[in-house]
Order: sequence, then structure tokens, then C-alpha cells
Amino acid sequence: MASHLARTFVRRFHVSARRNALSQFNMPAMSPTMTEGGIASWKKKEGETFASGDVLLEIETDKATIDVEAQDDGILAKIIAPDGAKNVQVGSVIAIVGEEGDDLSGAAALAERASKQASPAKEEKAPEPPKKESAPPASEPKLASEAKAELPTGDRIFASPIAKKIALERGIPLAQVKGTGPSGRIIREDVENFKPAAAPAAATAQPATAELAADYTDFPLSNMRRTIGARLTQSKQELPHYYLTVDINMDKALKLREVFNKTLTEKDKVSKLSVNDFIVKAASCALADVPEANSAWLGEVIRQYKKADISVAVATPSGLITPIVKDVGSKGLATISAETKALAKKAREGKLAPSEYQGGTFTISNLGMYDISHFTAIINPPQSCILAIGSTQATLVPAPEEERGFKTVQVMKATLSSDHRVVDGAVGARWLAAFKGYLENPLTFML
Repeated sequence: MASHLARTFVRRFHVSARRNALSQFNMPAMSPTMTEGGIASWKKKEGETFASGDVLLEIETDKATIDVEAQDDGILAKIIAPDGAKNVQVGSVIAIVGEEGDDLSGAAALAERASKQASPAKEEKAPEPPKKESAPPASEPKLASEAKAELPTGDRIFASPIAKKIALERGIPLAQVKGTGPSGRIIREDVENFKPAAAPAAATAQPATAELAADYTDFPLSNMRRTIGARLTQSKQELPHYYLTVDINMDKALKLREVFNKTLTEKDKVSKLSVNDFIVKAASCALADVPEANSAWLGEVIRQYKKADISVAVATPSGLITPIVKDVGSKGLATISAETKALAKKAREGKLAPSEYQGGTFTISNLGMYDISHFTAIINPPQSCILAIGSTQATLVPAPEEERGFKTVQVMKATLSSDHRVVDGAVGARWLAAFKGYLENPLTFML
């Protein structure tokens, strides 16, 4: 289960050559973008020795669970971050290690000092929440009392006609509304934003909330789900998305797939080609024809890639992940199919190495197997494009050559989401036209 690729990212820890000199083992960065992780499980117990190459622990990153191997011989003196620890910052101390024969009596004290060094920041922030909670209840009743003092019974209330109308419809007493217009005049926004003091109601609402607590379940965010939320929100807010959709006649591709799969024996069923294999291959050919779509926005430059490293979206119990089929243009359908299946299996098991899901030049998200006819996908930055694939459906189309004047064909909708900073509309249209051409004539990418 140990991943040789993980060694690239594991920070090598050094144990002092002097006897009775313990050292700290810090949370390693398993990828260039990792800032925090979780402790899935320790594979060694306190006081247990380990040799170079032994798996010390499993770390949960935002995308996978990765083995951390020892780089030297030693002994695990004290565990600071136990199994199941979450949001452990990279570089923070997670254990105390030493060499065999060292005096381990000082491990507990060293661990305590390491914990205290990491805690001051949290202790300073602790008093802040009560200030925010206590401020609003004190200020709201004050505004209401001030409004009553300023506008005693019998005094004229200055309000705009629309403010009076809304207040009458909603049953809002204008005497309790503080005006922000000229000379304290009550305007429409004042009435719409008015919130009556409701301290007693809040107190009575607590039992109801407690009664309803059993009607739902709160699931803590995993590192993976937290990262997905942050990155997709950033992408949707910062990238100027636009969308192009084409209908593709899949008759020839489906027929060719059927012919290929019939030649396989019962033992080769695992090797059967999927529709997605044809899609991935056609996408790589289209990227070769329109390389502008195989690009990334890097701030000061636009990077155009020479190879098509295609990320294929895979649904896992923890969330969506996009393992990469490298250099698709140089591979045949059988190789693409085998690599995609292997990567998808590792993704669902949480065993992808960082190099297998980080990077990529273009992404494909296929929901056709869920009978989704059409959707738009969110770009995975710094990539410039993502292709959303819907289901293939029987569709009637005009056919003058047929006696009836029409025929039934298998049509698939493909929607390209593009970053307009990099890929102009005409470029996106040319790429989709090339992609459509390859899938409608699949023999062209098999020659």
C-alpha cells in the first residue's frame, strides 16, 4: 500500500546523532498546495521501533489518504496528534522521535512544550466571540427606545408615502422606525429593514429548536469537501465562464464500440471500452487541432500545453476528484480505458498519489450514466476549459434520403465551459466543431 510517489513530498526528519537527544516529527506536506491534513491512523505505537521504508502513519489530504514512510531507522517516542486528528497544519509537531537506545523519559515534556508553542494563537482568539454575541441585543432595544423618545404620542411622523404604505401592509408601527432620510424622514428602506426587538420570542424559540434537533444530522466537513467548496466558489466568482453546446450523432461511435467489445472474450470483459474512452480520445485530438483550448491562465502569462493531460471527474464517497490520464494523444483506446479504470478505482479507495490528480490541462465531466441530458460544469483552475457530457438519447432528425423523410439517431449533448480570458468564443466553437467531427467519424482518430 506504500506509495513511492509519496516519498517525493514527505519532509525528511532528522534525528540527532547524540544519544538521549529526541527530536520533533512535523506534519509533512504531501503536495505543493497542501496547508493542512488529518491523521488517518498511526501504523507504529509509542515506544515501537521502525526501519527506513516502514509506514509510520496514514495522512488524509484534501484528495486522498497517503502513506508516510520513514526515511531513517528510529523509535516513535511520543504521539502528539492522535488517530482521527483533523485540520493539522503543515509543519506542526505531530510526534516525538528518537534513535533506538535513547532515553525516552523526556518525550512527554518535549511533547508538552511543542503543544504549548502551537496553542497561543488559539487562546488569543477565544475571547472574541462573546463580544460579537453580546453587542446586537444591547444595541437593538436602544434604537427602539430612542425612536419612541424622539417621536412621542401626538407628534407628527415624517415618512414618505411608499414607506407609510409598506408599514400599513406589514403592520409596522412607524413610531418605532428610525428614519435615515433628510431631517430624519422615514423612507422605504427604513421600513423594509426594520427589525422589532424580539428578546422574549428568542427565549421561547430555544425549546422549539431543541425539539427539532433530532430531525437532521450534521456531518463535519472533510478536508476534501472543504477544499472542493473553496476552489469551486473561487472559480465561479473569479473566472468569466461562458458556455457552448453541440449535439453529436453518436451512431458510428456506438457501433464501433460494439464491434470492438464483441471481439473480447469473457475473461477480457474488464477491458471493454466505454463511451467515455471514445470521448477522452476525441477530446485529445481536438486539443491537438485547437491548442488554444489546451491552455491555462497564470496571471502574467497564458501557458499553452503541448500534450493533452486530461482530468476525468470521478465521484467518490468524500466528493469529486479528477485523476489525470497523461498524454492521451499518444495512447490508444485500450490503454486509455485501462488507465481510466485503474485511476477511478484508486480514487474511490482514496489511494491516489498527488501526481495522479494534480495538474492536468483539460477536464471532462460525464454525467451521461445518470441519465442527465445536459448540464454546465465549473472550470477547474488554472485550466481554461471543462467539457460536460450528457446522456445519449434517441432523437428524430430530418433525413431527405429516407422514404419517411426522417430517421432516429443517437444524439449526445456536449457543453464546453471556457474561461473567456484565455479562450474566446470563436476558439471554443472551433474546438467543439473538431470534437464533434472526431466522434461522428471515430475512424479518423484510429488511423
